[in-house]
Amino acid sequence: MSPESVQGTRGEDRENYSREESRAIRRRSIRLLGSILKPFRRLILLTAVVVIASAVLRAVGPSLIAYGIDVALPRAVEQGDWLPAIGTTVLFLALSVGGAGLVGWYVVLIARLTQSVMIELRTRIFRHTQRLSLEFHEGYTSGRIISRQTSDLESIQELLSGSLSELIDAILLGTFTLVALFLIDWRSGLVLVGMGVPLGLLMWWFVIESQKGFRATRVVSARLIVQFVETMTGIRAVQAFRREQRNDRSFGQVSTEYRWANLKVINLFGVLDPGLILIGNVTIAVVLLWGALRVSGGGIEIGVLLAAVLYVRNFFGPLEDVAMFLNSYQSAVAALEKVSGVLEERPTVPDPTAPVPMPVARGELHFGHVDFGYGGAAGRIILSDCELTIPAGQTIALVGTTGAGKSTLAKLVARFYDPVRGSVALDGVDLRSIDPGDFRRAVVMVTQEAYLFSGTVAENIALGKPDASDEEIRAAARAVGADVFIEALPDGYDTDVNKRGGRVSAGQRQLISFARAFLADPAVLILDEATASLDLPSERLVQDALQRLLADRTAIIIAHRLSTVAIADRVLVMEHGRIVEDDAPDVLIAGEGRFAALHAAWMASLS
Repeated sequence: MSPESVQGTRGEDRENYSREESRAIRRRSIRLLGSILKPFRRLILLTAVVVIASAVLRAVGPSLIAYGIDVALPRAVEQGDWLPAIGTTVLFLALSVGGAGLVGWYVVLIARLTQSVMIELRTRIFRHTQRLSLEFHEGYTSGRIISRQTSDLESIQELLSGSLSELIDAILLGTFTLVALFLIDWRSGLVLVGMGVPLGLLMWWFVIESQKGFRATRVVSARLIVQFVETMTGIRAVQAFRREQRNDRSFGQVSTEYRWANLKVINLFGVLDPGLILIGNVTIAVVLLWGALRVSGGGIEIGVLLAAVLYVRNFFGPLEDVAMFLNSYQSAVAALEKVSGVLEERPTVPDPTAPVPMPVARGELHFGHVDFGYGGAAGRIILSDCELTIPAGQTIALVGTTGAGKSTLAKLVARFYDPVRGSVALDGVDLRSIDPGDFRRAVVMVTQEAYLFSGTVAENIALGKPDASDEEIRAAARAVGADVFIEALPDGYDTDVNKRGGRVSAGQRQLISFARAFLADPAVLILDEATASLDLPSERLVQDALQRLLADRTAIIIAHRLSTVAIADRVLVMEHGRIVEDDAPDVLIAGEGRFAALHAAWMASLS
């Protein structure tokens, strides 16, 4: 596998990768982070200047203490000259105040940078996932998308807002501390450098092991969110089929896996933290012991030894912040890998590079030797060598058993998918070439699940034409017979339908979606089991509206209820992805084919 082939996220929700895959994923994550930080270069530069100045001021402190003990204090005691001691004290206090002020400024700058980055990331994920093709959303659960927008981004925010600033501060302070230590006592500096060998080995071990551990926690965390979201989304089915106990066991198992994944990471810190403390204390002990021997021999002043000890302590003190950074870093890197994976996904139904404008569509459809299978050419073929022409203004009904390919054909017309082979054309133009805005105005699909967004009834109807007037909205509702129940609602057209249309029945939601589609006034209207949620009185009401509103409009109706099929000009009977019967309803009923048998069975059920 080439590194560039590691794209997307659906194949990455696992814990282990090959070295080549890991490098490719890491490069992808770095590209994403670089592209996000690029617009904030000035803010990053200012932040860098502030933190460097802060670290320099704090690194000078122990040297001033050494000067005060070895030079200023003896002059004050022996000669009565207190000016150097006072000057050293004032300078030390001034540097302390200045350093503290710079730290405060640095915290504010980091917060501004972090919030800017998080807004950009959230916007990118939201914008990108909206534009991904239906194939992605059907294979990638909503719970995992929520995980990308919540827990993963929270991990990245924690890194940027706290741990990263602490790391930068620790690195700069450690660097300036080491330089200052070499300037005042290079022998103590060599001791510190020598102890860097076991320190580096400990850090390297932790980075390697924690990378594996945090990847595991991100995977299990996403599964936990998926389990919760799916259960709550399908709560009616859960309670109807008494799945509570089974779901409890399943959720408990995933929760246990999540706990163990986190415990493995915590155990790593159980080794890292004591190791850092031990290495730091051993270094201080060696510097202190060797320094004491040299002080007794007149090799260095006691103030220099005290400064050396302070520098060593200052060097190891921030290493606990480094440990906390490594905690946040590995978690954030694992999260960034998942986020970059989503952003790396490309639509399987891309926009045309040179779009053909179609401001006014007539509605003629043509399938030219179309092959299609979910999953592309490698998937099972659903439609095979489909050849079909639908004249503009004709209403056709698709009939057949479940899995015959009816909805698949309709999705190709709506361009939720593209054919594997062949083409689907509107007015002689391949759908893949039509300007996306013109195409979406020309083709509208109404599905069995009528989705209503939070907002008023009028706002949901106006989704089909955002600039529609109140009268146009009401006219569309009257056209489909929805005006009666809408006006009976507490606030009429201004009634808030609540989340997922909870304040209206399933049939009423479907009528609202009908009004939305009719207001859009498309050249091609697709009804995919769109009357399945309607009761008989509502269906009869809609039948009249359909006959009136489908006039002079190309329509594709998928329905198991043959009463809906009766309004069609032409019936296509599908079986195993092929059209096996194609004629007017009356002609097929008079024959002895599959549709005639279906019609006879339906008539028998009514008697």
